[in-house]
Amino acid sequence: MQLKTKFWLKISLLNLCIVATLGVLMRYKIGFEFPFFDQKHLQHSHSHFAFSGWISHTLMTLMVYYLQTKTLNLQIIKYNKIIITNLICAYGMLICFIIQGYGFFSITFSTASVLVSYVFCYQYFKDLKLIEDDLLVKNWLKAALFFNILSSLGTFYLAYMMASKNVVQDLYLSSIYFYLHFQYNGWFFFASMGLFLGFLNLRKSEHPFYETFFKLFVFACIPAYLLSILWLDLPFWLYVITIIAAIIQVFAWFKFLLVLLKSKINSLEQYSPLLRYILVFVGFALSVKLILQLGSTVPIISQLAFGFRPIVIAYLHLVLLAIISLFLLFYIYSNHLIILNKNIKYGILLFSTAVILNEIVLAIQGLAAFSYIPIPYVNEILFGIAIVLLIGIGCVAYFSIKKAKNKPLL
Repeated sequence: MQLKTKFWLKISLLNLCIVATLGVLMRYKIGFEFPFFDQKHLQHSHSHFAFSGWISHTLMTLMVYYLQTKTLNLQIIKYNKIIITNLICAYGMLICFIIQGYGFFSITFSTASVLVSYVFCYQYFKDLKLIEDDLLVKNWLKAALFFNILSSLGTFYLAYMMASKNVVQDLYLSSIYFYLHFQYNGWFFFASMGLFLGFLNLRKSEHPFYETFFKLFVFACIPAYLLSILWLDLPFWLYVITIIAAIIQVFAWFKFLLVLLKSKINSLEQYSPLLRYILVFVGFALSVKLILQLGSTVPIISQLAFGFRPIVIAYLHLVLLAIISLFLLFYIYSNHLIILNKNIKYGILLFSTAVILNEIVLAIQGLAAFSYIPIPYVNEILFGIAIVLLIGIGCVAYFSIKKAKNKPLL
């Protein structure tokens, strides 16, 4: 029995459309009058569904797909049940957060989603034993599973504070950033990197730096959490560790790029110009992200990053859209899991263009706010970009789901 990969990925694309629709709605509420939904409720629904319904669902599907290409002894029925249960939790959060914000039903679905991730991590970790140890992907996916579980400690501590009615603001924010860091920079990043390395079929034995690259990133990931809480009054020795972690990640990434380009650049020429463009775009965005992290260790830049909401939103969207989402689209279409046609290409190009514009406008808005300079019509511009994002991914989803008509033979 094979996983219905194509079916689950079509659900992924529909879910991404839902995420984009909520983004448009939130942008509309900021720029115009729209009293029917609570903005905070929409925000919670948007973020939770983006994490569980789009990214985690897609990563689970693609990780199981990768395993089934490497082994015949995979228990697909268990994974189908996990994927279905995860989707039920995702849609439960989508609806309940819009209706009640943080309430009994939304928290129940959120907690159930965490428990489902535990089951997936346990099952997948067991099945990873079925593939060769020399494959570089193996350790990256193991680390992704570990960081996914680790991130949940932040949510459980939040729940403890709320249940005990002893909420300390700094601990509350630190717990949120703990969860976000080990989701973004742990589970999402390591799983995506693992899939990419598996896509290239890289082996540890091919180059001595490949294994070093993994070790540097996995050991730097935990202290790199401190980059998220630099606004706290950290002891000097912790601040030094934070800087070292940021430097290690920048060094390891650019060293890996040099090694990879020397050995694998020719193998990427078989893919369409659009897919190569997306891959270069993702690599550039990740490079920018790591450099920005290093820059944030400078106090004045740290104040800018944490003090102005547009900068925070720009950074989060840089990771979620420019790096993770576009990589997942690259992986889906480069592996021919869904056939790439002309209309899908236009949709991806429109989506990626809107991602760039969104980052530029948010960065300008944040820098202008730092100097107390108002940007005219900035909310309307961001609303327009959100619509373009939705149209782009809407085209991708529609033409990926639509059945192609068989053309008559000439």
